[in-house]
Amino acid sequence: MAIEDALAPWLGNQRWFAGKGQGPRDLAIVADTRLVAGDPELRHLIIAVSHGAAVDYYQILVGLRRRLPERLDYARIGPIGDGPAAGGRIAYDALHDADLTKPLLAAIAGDDSIGTLRMRTIEGAAFETGLDSLVLTAEQSNTSLVFGEESILKVFRRLSPGPNPDLEVTTALHRLGSTQVAEPLGWIETRLEGVPTSLAILSRYLRLASDGWSLAATSVRDLYASPDMRAADVGGDFAGESHRLGIATAHIHADLAAAFGTDELGTAAVSELTERMFRKLDLASAAVPELAKHADMIGDAYAGFAKLKGPFPVQRVHGDYHLGQVLRTETGWVVLDFEGEPATPLAQRRARASALRDVAGMLRSFDYAARHQLIGHPDQAALNDVARDWVRRNADAFCAGYAEAGGLDPAANKVLLRALQLDKAVYEVLYEARHRPSWLSIPLDSLAEF
Repeated sequence: MAIEDALAPWLGNQRWFAGKGQGPRDLAIVADTRLVAGDPELRHLIIAVSHGAAVDYYQILVGLRRRLPERLDYARIGPIGDGPAAGGRIAYDALHDADLTKPLLAAIAGDDSIGTLRMRTIEGAAFETGLDSLVLTAEQSNTSLVFGEESILKVFRRLSPGPNPDLEVTTALHRLGSTQVAEPLGWIETRLEGVPTSLAILSRYLRLASDGWSLAATSVRDLYASPDMRAADVGGDFAGESHRLGIATAHIHADLAAAFGTDELGTAAVSELTERMFRKLDLASAAVPELAKHADMIGDAYAGFAKLKGPFPVQRVHGDYHLGQVLRTETGWVVLDFEGEPATPLAQRRARASALRDVAGMLRSFDYAARHQLIGHPDQAALNDVARDWVRRNADAFCAGYAEAGGLDPAANKVLLRALQLDKAVYEVLYEARHRPSWLSIPLDSLAEF
């Protein structure tokens, strides 16, 4: 069996594959680089998957062994050739094999170039090589490897020709001296469609940090265990952290403005933005009929935003800001994953936008944190008011901290913020319908209460 034949069915089952439910109709290997020879062998592949006129690129690091150890059987892609006895080998996802990921770390440290691949170290960065790696399982669109307890390599699975915003932003903010991003250590890149394209970023691993989603979920769980109490009175009250997170977000936005500059959104640009929001609403309503009942309310909010005179300040933003993208360290909040929504075109992810887009994303995340634990809960009806109280308290605390630290005041820009929150909720409806239907009720129930 050719490697393309083995990859096709395997690819369709990966969480990060964009064509779920369709399978790759036309798959071609456009780059094949041998990084490690022998048994095991490591090959770096870039494949192109065509869906009609559209082409998606994916990065796959393939391991090849004559005998696949039982510990790696879960990462199996399939047999290549005519089987081990006839000289064939088993292909598997090499990111799960510490024997083959160590050379990646060493290549970055050595500023190596192999074929079309360039591995580079950030100037002044130091990190240990020869460490075993462990794949983190929480990610949906990328794959991250933790080396020991020192560094983390995020491998971008779906590639967009050009610089990845995550690498671009974190290196720029690190140069400014920001303490609210993880220290970048190095990267891997190639050329795709003639332009330098980011493949992976190596960063300092924050081993003692807790992600915001887990902390918020604990707070909600404590509250639901004491439904007669208000969010402010429960021992696991999260509002103080929400306030500090608002402050950290304002500081990140100030650094982004300093690093990449600012602009203003004039009347024509506002009109173009609202037209794009309406198109997204139409697409989502056609795909998820339950959304249609909220379309008039959402459209009125968009129209209200379009009537504002402006101009509105815009700048580089995070673009996919939620509780899972922030870590609480011993010294404060750190922000991760600046690549934006993976399904959004790269040019749009790198474009300037209102900083309140990130605020809207975090407010929607508070809503998710409260509602996801109610799915299937026997006391859901009784806990709805409790959930709303938690969301309101944490949203208010976050917005207050954001405004106090110099961010665009959410309270003074309610029309814009409402439109951005609704636009995010529309995106969530479509996302959940396609990828996580058991959570579709979260954005739909939220829309019913806007």
